[in-house]
Amino acid sequence: MPPVSTQASAPIGLSEADAAARFASEGPNELPSPDRRTLLRIALEVMREPMLALLMGGGVVYLALGDFKEAVILLVFASLSIVITVVQESRTERVLEALRDLTSPRALVIRDGERRRIAGREVVRGDLMVLSEGDRVAADAVLLSADDIQADESLLTGESVPVRKIARDEADAAVSHRPGGDDQPTVYSGSLVVRGGGLAEVIATGPRSEIGKIGQALGTLQTEPPRLQTQTRRLVRVFGIIGGSFSLLVVVLYGTLRGGWLDAVLAGITVGMSMLPEEFPVVLTVFMAMGAWRISQARVLTRRAAAIESLGSATVLCTDKTGTLTENRMSVAELRLISGETFRPRDAELPATFRALLETGLLASAPDPFDPMDRALHRLADGHLPDAKSDRSMVHSYGLRRDLLAMTQVWRDHADPGDFIVAAKGAPEAIARMCGLDAAELLRLSQTIDAMAADGLRVLGVARAAHANDDWPETPLGFRFEFLGLVGLADPLRAAVPAAVADCRTAGIRVVMITGDYPATAQAIARQAGIDADTCVSGDEIARLDDAALAQRLQSATVFARIMPEQKLRIVDALKSGGDVVAMTGDGVNDAPSLKSAHIGIAMGGRGTDVAREASAIVLLDDDFASIVKAIRLGRRIYDNLVKAMGFIFAVHVPIAGLALLPLLFGLPILLGPIHIAFLEMIIDPVCSIVFEAETAEDDVMNRPPRDPEQPLFTPALIGWGLVQGVVVFALVAGVFVIGQFRGMPETELRALTFFALVLSFVCLIFVNRSFSTSILAALRRPNPMLAVVLAIVGCVLGLSLAWPWLRDLFKFGPLRWDDLGLTAVAALAVLILLELIKPLWRGRIGSTGSRRQV
Repeated sequence: MPPVSTQASAPIGLSEADAAARFASEGPNELPSPDRRTLLRIALEVMREPMLALLMGGGVVYLALGDFKEAVILLVFASLSIVITVVQESRTERVLEALRDLTSPRALVIRDGERRRIAGREVVRGDLMVLSEGDRVAADAVLLSADDIQADESLLTGESVPVRKIARDEADAAVSHRPGGDDQPTVYSGSLVVRGGGLAEVIATGPRSEIGKIGQALGTLQTEPPRLQTQTRRLVRVFGIIGGSFSLLVVVLYGTLRGGWLDAVLAGITVGMSMLPEEFPVVLTVFMAMGAWRISQARVLTRRAAAIESLGSATVLCTDKTGTLTENRMSVAELRLISGETFRPRDAELPATFRALLETGLLASAPDPFDPMDRALHRLADGHLPDAKSDRSMVHSYGLRRDLLAMTQVWRDHADPGDFIVAAKGAPEAIARMCGLDAAELLRLSQTIDAMAADGLRVLGVARAAHANDDWPETPLGFRFEFLGLVGLADPLRAAVPAAVADCRTAGIRVVMITGDYPATAQAIARQAGIDADTCVSGDEIARLDDAALAQRLQSATVFARIMPEQKLRIVDALKSGGDVVAMTGDGVNDAPSLKSAHIGIAMGGRGTDVAREASAIVLLDDDFASIVKAIRLGRRIYDNLVKAMGFIFAVHVPIAGLALLPLLFGLPILLGPIHIAFLEMIIDPVCSIVFEAETAEDDVMNRPPRDPEQPLFTPALIGWGLVQGVVVFALVAGVFVIGQFRGMPETELRALTFFALVLSFVCLIFVNRSFSTSILAALRRPNPMLAVVLAIVGCVLGLSLAWPWLRDLFKFGPLRWDDLGLTAVAALAVLILLELIKPLWRGRIGSTGSRRQV
């Protein structure tokens, strides 16, 4: 391969033939497409669920028996299960697509000696890129020439201010070629040129670039599996094994004792369905979907609803600084004169003594700025000195140089055309050198700068000179400058952050700051936010620690500075390995791997990148850190209510299974068939469970430690309470069945009577389970509009099952008289009274969510 020409006078670049050859051998400048599951593959995975197999099996048996109506109903239930799950599962990640969009901007390259604008994906290693202010860098490249170039690399490093770049020939050979830090010769894909320009030779494209490495890390990471989903599936499998065993036994006994093996299979399917709590995953999905909607009302988007379950057990909140705790918008925090007088612009009027300092800082800034610090000076001047440049025009400028880190601009004053104003701003030591300060003045200046830096400020010096003609010196050192003062700039803390951090502390959640910024800035922001900032761990220190030492360090450290992306991931993984449930916030590309690895990845929706949003489980739509606390509060409420709903479902399965087995054991008419079980489990139970989802939060929801992540959803106390409720319901409904038998009611009427008593008892169980910590009278005073809706739905369904002939025939119900309905109501009321009397005995063991772990 011929060498690339780098002559400054006439760069040639690659030939089109060479570029095409490298494109063919190394591939496009983008990340590979992720391996996606097809809809067919998802559907096949769904069809492995045991309840679905039972529904389809029941439908097939009904077809064999010639009962097409019930067969169609069961098959519709099965189809609905498939559709709902496929839709849920098909919401796959789009992280790598977002990365490809970000890494493929348009690029201006030199090929065959000509400048050509090409698609970013067509850039290859060895291309010469022409970079200008405002350009998005298309690939990692080394600068061959640099003209006062600065780049915003916050997507990769989290640093809130641009970094200075220099040409390769000027750079120290020992400099680290990683994002972040001044005086590097390398620019990185995805970064933004905010000042100056240059010529760069591409050294890495696509997956070999720094942003590509992040993409590859994302591709290898697996999102945290939902704990509750795992628990419920495990429980369903256990009950499936038990139910399957009973089903086989029922088929054998029924076929042997009664004959009719198809009816035996149908009876076995009925028993299996009655004992298989398949509603657990259904209700879990409903709770997560409703929870996502409820959280969205607090301006928080839930991308993966399963993350809601982890909010209540989060023990550590790892937060980025830039754009998360801060506004990601540089602003002037302080003006300080050489005399020591200070002005902090917080909606206060600018004193006359500070006008020259602010005006000069503005004149030393770019007229149409990209640089965040220049923009901050423009914003402040617009509010206090709106006419500072109206009668002036810039006639000459001196850019930043490695040996003189200051920007100098010369302005003509049209009111006095013979005189020129020379304004300079930059590193305080450079401005002091230009002004010729003596040793005593330099000492005082150094002490002032150290004090401002300790407050997390980026400090600029400002100086001014007058010049009488247009004979400009070769360097700014030729002017006679007067030192005017210092400008302190900061990325301000969001106003709601301190209160949000305090709420996290009350809820037992430790807040850890992880940033790419400098230690002094990080500690200053942490102190403002209320985070313990006594110690600060740097990225260099982490690099020297092995995993065990890092885990030990994490027990006490809460502020981490100058952290690289892979180190953020190490911190998150170390916390996870130590048993913490980790929530991670961020907004940049550099945050994406740790967002994806954390139990709860929380991205900023406004200023956050697409990559961060797609890698996260939760997105804050308003970029408000306080919304995290709202989400945690809602997450704890959702989990509390989910426990109530699961306890209710566990309880209702006891009488369902009992009524399915009772007739088989005593040779009585079969009361409940697959259509009744499917109706109860696929409609009534989930609908009733919506009531629990709408329950308001318990009073102590944010005053208790996080839930132990290892705590099972179904604790022994909850299972015991469910069994007690189920046995009481079964006993009373079985009593109604016996009374109906004693009256000599026909089979269809007896089935309707028993079914009504069962459903009304379930409604009473809703009232019993609305709160574990209070009585039914106190629970009734708590508002829950969904309760009235569900009662109306249940009443309508029961009424239609008697009044609508098609539905009555489907359920094989006979007519009921008013005294029959009264009997079912009395039985349900007895369930309510008995369980309310028993509940105080269980209240201390169950609580609102079971035992809790102190952190």
